[in-house]
Amino acid sequence: MIQTILNHRSIRKYSKKKLDKQILDEILKAGTRASTTGNMQIYSIIVTQEEELKNRLWELHFKQDMVKQAPVVLTFCADMNRFNKWCELSNTKPAYDNFLWFYNASIDALLAAQNVAIAAESHGLGICYLGTTTYMADKIAGILDLPKHVVPVTTLVVGYPDESPELTDRLPIEAVVHYEKYQDYDNETIKQLYKEKEELPLTKELIKQNNTENLAQVFTEKRYVKKDNLFFSKSFLEFIKKQNFMNND
Repeated sequence: MIQTILNHRSIRKYSKKKLDKQILDEILKAGTRASTTGNMQIYSIIVTQEEELKNRLWELHFKQDMVKQAPVVLTFCADMNRFNKWCELSNTKPAYDNFLWFYNASIDALLAAQNVAIAAESHGLGICYLGTTTYMADKIAGILDLPKHVVPVTTLVVGYPDESPELTDRLPIEAVVHYEKYQDYDNETIKQLYKEKEELPLTKELIKQNNTENLAQVFTEKRYVKKDNLFFSKSFLEFIKKQNFMNND
């Protein structure tokens, strides 16, 4: 299992081979064994395999072809709807219509997603997370008929790889691990931590393609620019409110 984790690659090209139901059921069950807030399992997993629905999701996920290619698309949702209804049927009033419980349910959904990802890779399958889920949450919810108190937070495409990419670079472990207390970074430490990443041939090619001075500018000026960040932040927050997760009373 450690080797499965250490050899993780995001797969963006998939073969036409279908996923066996037994394998799909097993990796979904692995998702349900993830850690969860209060053992409440406040998440849902939407399994999409029908071509018509996948095509509609493809449109929303910025037309990334892996959504069409992969045999299975899994949308992981923060879900207080089911738990709320159980509480009401049990003669008690739920109090989960607030940001805290959107956050808790989102954590639950992401923990389940990562269990599914690791289980899938242990079967030789490929996976890729789709960050576009939060960008298009409102429209995805419409396609998947999500009721109030349910918000999509991430998506996994799952299938048999049709590519074998190299491992993606990572920062050295000392960049992200702090012992006992947070140790803030001085300028020289920052330079050293990012030095290897900045000197990679792939990085230099990215800088050239994007016509920037450095990698940080690729992120801030080309990939995740402020106007887009503000637009999608506002739309996502409005959708969370629409789904009855922002009660402050």
